[in-house]
Amino acid sequence: MMANQVQVNDTSTMIKTIPYRLYTEPQVLKEEQEKIFARSWQFVGHSSQVQKQGDYFTCEVAGEPILVVRGKDDQVRAFYNVCPHRATKLEKKEEGNKKILQCGYHGWTFNLDGSLYKAPNFKNTDSFCEGEACLRSVRLEMEASMIFVNLDDDALPLAESYGDFFTSLKDVEFLGELKKVWEKKRVIKANWKAFIDNYLECDHCPIAHPSFVATLDMSQYSIVACENYSVQGTIVKPDKQYGSVELNKAEFQGGRFYWLWPNMMVTIYPGSGNMTVIQMVPIDHETTLGVYHVFFRDENLTQEEKDLLAFMEQVRDEDVELVELEQIGFRSRAFKEGRFSPTEHGVRQFHDMIREALDIKA
Repeated sequence: MMANQVQVNDTSTMIKTIPYRLYTEPQVLKEEQEKIFARSWQFVGHSSQVQKQGDYFTCEVAGEPILVVRGKDDQVRAFYNVCPHRATKLEKKEEGNKKILQCGYHGWTFNLDGSLYKAPNFKNTDSFCEGEACLRSVRLEMEASMIFVNLDDDALPLAESYGDFFTSLKDVEFLGELKKVWEKKRVIKANWKAFIDNYLECDHCPIAHPSFVATLDMSQYSIVACENYSVQGTIVKPDKQYGSVELNKAEFQGGRFYWLWPNMMVTIYPGSGNMTVIQMVPIDHETTLGVYHVFFRDENLTQEEKDLLAFMEQVRDEDVELVELEQIGFRSRAFKEGRFSPTEHGVRQFHDMIREALDIKA
């Protein structure tokens, strides 16, 4: 058991899920953006994406444009990707390398630490950028080679926000060697919470994922709720393999499947060093952008690694079909909420946290 394992309330009041209206009403997402996404640590990238001074990438968190860049002092920083002069989006490309940052509207330029370099239309005025940086900074922290940002200046530090999650990764020695080799984005016609629900239980696996069940020993499958995260997994059957990936006895740990509040999932499969980070980013109240970041030691994938990618894609395709069908049912007047099975510990934890964040009574 994990050191910070959480006991999920097992009283009769917790039998029902959160109301289905939370998956279908537009105003709910607006509240979630402010009370959940703008107050939680959000994964934005991997250290391999900003290896050199001047390397940068852009992203979006809780609807806010964000810029992450490695400075000339080798420090990685995050800023709102917004020019202080007239609110124009500063960097338009998703990634690149710059010696200096420049706004394409009036030509303002900024050093990599966020300080103002030149403002062409303010030549004869005193300095007007307050503090060390002219660009507005965003809290950034790195753990296990993963980069997170938080829009809440008062949030707990990253390492304190997820119990012993990062401690549990210390035995994964290859994390620092990984490189981002593949990324996929797909539009899912379902509320972001529907995909998280699906990920946090495997009651559907015997019906929906025959290849997954054929590979893993489901009799030993378990889901453990921990502090602001959960972990699930089992062992790999001795006579099975992912595609052409041969798995010997030393690799029977079967992989780990983590969920981190609110919308991040981390999977580590056995075999060669690999990690996949999945994010469910809401587009609107009934549409989600699924972002899949895949990391291996080498961008030149072996056939075994390609087979593993294909295996993961198959399982994801099966899940997307399920949650899109579920979204149709959420709109129905037939039922107002669902019910938990005795094994859905992970989903129940997630719903408890949703209720608490949105101040909804059970």
